[in-house]
Amino acid sequence: MSEDPRLLDIRHAFVDLADNRMGTRAIYCTDDFFAPMENLLKPTEPVHMPGKFTEHGKWMDGWESRRRRRGGHDYCIVRLGVSGIIKAVDIDTRYFTGNYPAQASLEACNTENPPDENTEWTEIIPKSSLEGDSHNLFDSDDTSIWTHVRLNIYPDGGVARLRLYGNVYRDWSDVTGKQLIDLAAVENGGRTLACNDEHFGVMGNINMPGRGINMGDGWETRRRRDSGHDWLILQLGHAGIVERINIDTAFFKGNYPDRVSLDALYLSGFTKDAPTLEEVAWHDVLGLILEQDPDALLKDGATWKTLLPEHKMGPDREHLLRKELQDTGPVTHIRINMHPDGGISRFRVYGYKYSE
Repeated sequence: MSEDPRLLDIRHAFVDLADNRMGTRAIYCTDDFFAPMENLLKPTEPVHMPGKFTEHGKWMDGWESRRRRRGGHDYCIVRLGVSGIIKAVDIDTRYFTGNYPAQASLEACNTENPPDENTEWTEIIPKSSLEGDSHNLFDSDDTSIWTHVRLNIYPDGGVARLRLYGNVYRDWSDVTGKQLIDLAAVENGGRTLACNDEHFGVMGNINMPGRGINMGDGWETRRRRDSGHDWLILQLGHAGIVERINIDTAFFKGNYPDRVSLDALYLSGFTKDAPTLEEVAWHDVLGLILEQDPDALLKDGATWKTLLPEHKMGPDREHLLRKELQDTGPVTHIRINMHPDGGISRFRVYGYKYSE
């Protein structure tokens, strides 16, 4: 099984727009006789269960069509939960060995209505050869905003997962400064930029919609055996004035942080309703820089301010904090400090949009 070495960097730099936790849904496919199309969008890694069969045949954790005998090819249409720019695509065929598609392509469209026969599709990834039991990674230089994609497989076969790595597009023009909103939510453009460790659970889980479904659906670090503490830097979807914080330790019972503190940072230029493409490109690599230099954000005299002094945490619960917060003025980035280590399921930053 092969894995492109760039995958880790891509996962840190972008959001998976195909993650079904964000409301992304497979809405149509030509055929899913052996395995349902919904499997494509699971956030979990595909699994292999030798010896397990259904009434249709071998059980597979993915989307799999029957063998075509009359020409043509199969495809699946996916509606994104949030619109966005697609920068990299992973057509994951893990555990599909003699039944993966020979080739695949990806098209996209932007429409408020369900796609139909009159929909104009734009090719994002041209028809390309695939390898079985592998991550098949493709880059995209497209800069358009999309709402739907169509995965074409030639001529038939199975795909375990479809990952659409890119940037969420959130139009903030319809949000006033009087509306309380989760500034950190991924659907509002919030992004986890970097952390010092994610051994048990990836940082991108903490600003996903809803509450975590288990202990694996959160950010969790390894047990710290030295001094210091673990940290994560999150970029808000828009600059804002923080009103209250929710730190959720759902399912973390013997491994929640003992204490958490929060630092806030304001950087001018993050107040636009939509970033320029040059800014998007910069943010894509910023997380990689921060892993080596956690203070890389500090420029032009900017400094971290204490938003929440060290606060005691408890297991498997939501910590709703308001009066405990200190006034920092407008905020664009928050640094979460776990003392000394542990796991957080979800992190919410409720506040008001701020414009310069």
